[in-house]
Amino acid sequence: MTTPAAPLDRFDLAILDILQADNTTPQRVIAQAVNLSAPAVQRRIQRLRESGVIRANVAVLDPVKMGIPLTIVLEVHLENERPDRTAPLRARIAAEEAVQQCYSVTGEADYLLVVNVASMADYEALTQRLFDGDDNVRRFRTSVALGCLKSGLRVPLAGLRPLA
Repeated sequence: MTTPAAPLDRFDLAILDILQADNTTPQRVIAQAVNLSAPAVQRRIQRLRESGVIRANVAVLDPVKMGIPLTIVLEVHLENERPDRTAPLRARIAAEEAVQQCYSVTGEADYLLVVNVASMADYEALTQRLFDGDDNVRRFRTSVALGCLKSGLRVPLAGLRPLA
């Protein structure tokens, strides 16, 4: 259960910046970098986790080195956007491990998905699992990534002003 996020001060922002660069940085090293005690850093990190500001502590893997070389972006176009009509698709997307990101968007498409698959055969199987038999999916459009110019999960903190 997450608690409401408290305003972030300059110490919180500095800690978050360090953790985004390397989540395995020892708390004593963070403490030295931000001029706080290690217990103070520990309490702040715990508060940031409990409030949901820090959503997860994970290892980010390289899909190509893991044998999953294809990144595909899908535009999904629906017949009807009513929640009761989209709920089954949203549930399938949420449960699908190959879907790395899914955004509900404005414009022509209703959803944008980023997926990683090992082969086009795997991609075809994925689209069958997600879309076959769903009469609310009007169409989907596929774009295969030819290369990656930038990929990351880092939230930009530079423009944020400490609130406390």
